[in-house]
Amino acid sequence: MGRSEDELTPAQIVAELDMYIIGQEKAKKSVAIALRNRYRRKNLPEELRDEVAPKNIIMIGPTGVGKTEIARRLSNISGAPFIKVEATKYTEVGYVGRDVESMIRDLTNISVNDVKKEMSEEVETIAKERAEDGLLDILLPPISFPKKGTAASTGSGSTGIGAEEKRRKTRERFREMLRKGELDEKVVEIEVKQPKTQVLGMFAGTGLEDMDTNLSNMFSSIFPEKKKRKKASVKEARKLLEEEERDKLIDMDKVVKVAIERAEQMGIVFLDEIDKIATKGSTQGPDVSREGVQRDILPIVEGSTVTTKYGAVRTHHILFIAAGAFHMSKPSDLIPELQGRFPIRVELSSLSTEDLEKILTQPKNALIKQYSALLQTEGVELDFKPDAIEEIAKIATFVNSQTENIGARRLYTIMELMLEDVSFTAPDLKNQIIPITVEYVRSKLKNIIEDKDLSKYIL
Repeated sequence: MGRSEDELTPAQIVAELDMYIIGQEKAKKSVAIALRNRYRRKNLPEELRDEVAPKNIIMIGPTGVGKTEIARRLSNISGAPFIKVEATKYTEVGYVGRDVESMIRDLTNISVNDVKKEMSEEVETIAKERAEDGLLDILLPPISFPKKGTAASTGSGSTGIGAEEKRRKTRERFREMLRKGELDEKVVEIEVKQPKTQVLGMFAGTGLEDMDTNLSNMFSSIFPEKKKRKKASVKEARKLLEEEERDKLIDMDKVVKVAIERAEQMGIVFLDEIDKIATKGSTQGPDVSREGVQRDILPIVEGSTVTTKYGAVRTHHILFIAAGAFHMSKPSDLIPELQGRFPIRVELSSLSTEDLEKILTQPKNALIKQYSALLQTEGVELDFKPDAIEEIAKIATFVNSQTENIGARRLYTIMELMLEDVSFTAPDLKNQIIPITVEYVRSKLKNIIEDKDLSKYIL
């Protein structure tokens, strides 16, 4: 979970995004303002609060320049429920495929899982204690002592008390052994819930996926929940019992209530490939449903109520961030009503050689840091020289110019190709330092530089 929105100023949001994304200052500024506006809206008087709609954003730019990464990092920063969907996956009502409302159902599922995870952490300590007590009951089954005054206990009351004290001490000794892991391999028999019956996924991919869940829930209410006995090691049994105790301690009604509110007020839907459903003035042939998909998306973005298995979810304050390369079409090819629902348009620029060089080294998850860390696990150290990093960026720019421009994604395949031999022989190169120089880079990548035909096949 990220920091709450009231703790984040637009400048802080941009600074957080700068740790992972190079350049694209205009896009970062726009999303930072959109996120801060949510905090501002929460502080408005109630009668005005509901009137303020989110300012949806459409990001225009070639692939691999950071559109998806900006949206994903934004959700991580704020801890908001986030889903990335592709506009091309949806079809209009009447066609076989997924309906657009399923994106809101998926967002709600994500929100419920996030809230459930948070509440699980809150009850973690109690769940562990209860699971521990349950395991001790299995390892040391309770002994019933005769009641005082019965014939069997005449003159032996002190014996029962002594035995009970002895058993308590034994239980505490076992508890200590359990916590130290000394009993982890011991096999015990426990009772576990049987998984709920699933309805064979017969509606998968038809836009009626929720019907599977509804039918499963119906069957589970008709047929009582069964338990089965299972043999497991103490270590495994402990995990199963902890999970079961967590489920008992979590109030699912509260989880759903919080999750729906969070999805409605904080949810972010990243709608990728929106340029692929632009009509370009034609609705003939296999793309006949493109405009229909736009018209179906319109009420979701505009604000409507979507029925989910957890209840009704209003989309009026969900932030929609659309993105597309718009190589073959332009934003004005979208239907006017949909264009009006994305008032903020940001153009992302193509990446220069300098940008690619920074991407290799500066972000927290920079590729050079990733490869260095991976090979350090084998005891191999990669020593990247500054001019070698510059050369990698130049080659990536060259290949992008000769073939399809896929932006920073080109660096993945170039780095993989360049370090292929080292990665393969790493187990035999323990405690060695491999210098990555300009000559090394050129020798490994000379084929794609010299052979234009070959470079077409290098993704």
